[in-house]
Amino acid sequence: MNMQKTINDISLLGGHPALDFVNTVDSRGVRWGPDFLNSYDDLVAWARRLDLIDNWERDILLFKAGKSASAAADELGRAKKLREALCRMFLSEVDESPISQDDLDLVADMARRSLSQQTLSRVAGNIEWRRADAKDLDTICNRVAQSAAELLTSQDERRPVRACQGPNCGWLFLDQSRGGHRRWCSDKTCGSHARVRKFRAVQAD
Repeated sequence: MNMQKTINDISLLGGHPALDFVNTVDSRGVRWGPDFLNSYDDLVAWARRLDLIDNWERDILLFKAGKSASAAADELGRAKKLREALCRMFLSEVDESPISQDDLDLVADMARRSLSQQTLSRVAGNIEWRRADAKDLDTICNRVAQSAAELLTSQDERRPVRACQGPNCGWLFLDQSRGGHRRWCSDKTCGSHARVRKFRAVQAD
C-alpha cells in the first residue's frame, strides 16, 4: 500500500528555500493539492528540514504553538497567505505577468520584521549580521519572506525561475541546467512521466 507523503518526506527540488516553500502544495497543475502544510507543526518541520531554524528553535516554537492553538492556527493561515503571494510573484518571472502591490507589500512587511531581529556579532574575528533566536510564532514566515525578497531582487544576478511543465505538477525551481532550458522539477518523476506519455501517444497513432 502506498503511503501518502507528508511534509517530512516531500522532495526539495526548488533549489532555494522560498521556492521549496511554494512547493509545499503537491500539484499546481491540472489539479491543485494536496497541501502539505496542515498544521503549525508541519510548518516547523518544513523549516527545520531547510535549516531555517535549528533544533532549539524548533522546540521553542512547538512549545509556544502547544500553549496557544488559536495563535498557531492564525500563523499557519498567515504562512499560506505568504506562500500563495510568493507563488504569484515567482510565476510573474516565468510568464512576465504583472505583480500585485498587495503581494509586494506583504512580503516586504514580513521581510522587514526578520531584518529587524538581526544583530551585529563578531564571528571568528569578523563582524557579521546574525539572526536572533526564534521567539515568536511568526519567525518562520518572516525568515521565508526575507529569503524570498533576496531571491526576487537578485533576478539579474542568478539563474531564472521555471515552473515544471508536468500537467499535475507546476512546482517552481531555479534552472541550474547548463543550457538553461530545464522543463521538469525532476527528470526522474515528471520528466519520466512525460516521456511515457509521449511514447504511448506515438504507439496509439
